[in-house]
Amino acid sequence: MPELDIQISVEEGGWPDEETLYAISEKVLQAAATYLSEHEKQPFPPLPIEISLVFTDDESIRQINAEWRQKDKPTNVLSFPAYPLQPGGKPGPMLGDIVIARETVAREAVDLDKDFDDHLTHLMVHGFLHLFGYDHLEKEEAEEMEGLETRILATLGLSDPYAGQDPII
Repeated sequence: MPELDIQISVEEGGWPDEETLYAISEKVLQAAATYLSEHEKQPFPPLPIEISLVFTDDESIRQINAEWRQKDKPTNVLSFPAYPLQPGGKPGPMLGDIVIARETVAREAVDLDKDFDDHLTHLMVHGFLHLFGYDHLEKEEAEEMEGLETRILATLGLSDPYAGQDPII
């Protein structure tokens, strides 16, 4: 089983305490890593790989999104790989960072009629796959990434978050 060294940082209010977020993150990211290893034959190094999760608010993620993606608006999740990685490539000792905005997650969960924790779980998996080089810029990439997300979420007992939708590009 792949080993992960998960680092948690809560930068803004409204999130559960770090212990709770760590427990959720460990369960979700370990499930994703195990799925990639067992079903996608994703190679992992023999030592734990470090991944950082930053839990913040809309204003902070808006600033990050404006600086790094030239999109001056909040978003739900941003991923910053430590090193460029193609799907199936072996990660180094530091995988990267995932930044998640609480207000956007909460708003989307209400709009989608989903439980907050279920939507957060989906976004953690989504951000994790981005760190492994998966993307959704082209239709085929989106179908591959969304299929992986759906299968990983199923191992966690969650339904297909994309059911009835075209791939998000």
